[in-house]
Amino acid sequence: MRYLAELPERRGAWLLLALTAFGLFFVALYMQYQMELKPCVKCIYQRVAILGIGLAALVPLLAPKIALARLLGFAGWLTAAIWGLFIANEHVSTQQSANAFFAVCDAFPNFPDWMPLHDWFPSLFNATGMCGDISWEFAGLSMPQWMQIIFASYGVVGVVVLVLRLLLVRRI
Repeated sequence: MRYLAELPERRGAWLLLALTAFGLFFVALYMQYQMELKPCVKCIYQRVAILGIGLAALVPLLAPKIALARLLGFAGWLTAAIWGLFIANEHVSTQQSANAFFAVCDAFPNFPDWMPLHDWFPSLFNATGMCGDISWEFAGLSMPQWMQIIFASYGVVGVVVLVLRLLLVRRI
């Protein structure tokens, strides 16, 4: 348990977090451009959440011994994981609704005016699909169902490591 509590002071742990998140981001791009799966608005929001986890991991990766860097890393990681889980849950609910074909979601991502990612990087953040469509499954689960598992895993690991750290090491 102490080993898990001390992981946040090691670059390797933050590197692993960043690599898994950026890896998932590139898998999403592969599925979009090579498999020709069209992402919907909720897919784009989940993509941003994954990117947020990866970017949050970069701060403590640069300075894992600095408490403020670890605090920012944990805050970004857990915020993005929880937000992503909420979006994935909404997406699954949309897909499983009685009339999923008629399920309506926004036509364009609703990013803040100060950060219109869909305008800046349309090839990465433009939504072209429908939220109710299930165009890909693996092991009987749709993409948002897999994202529920992924975001829940990120969240559980983050909370466990943070709680162990606070209980055993008594600092962030």
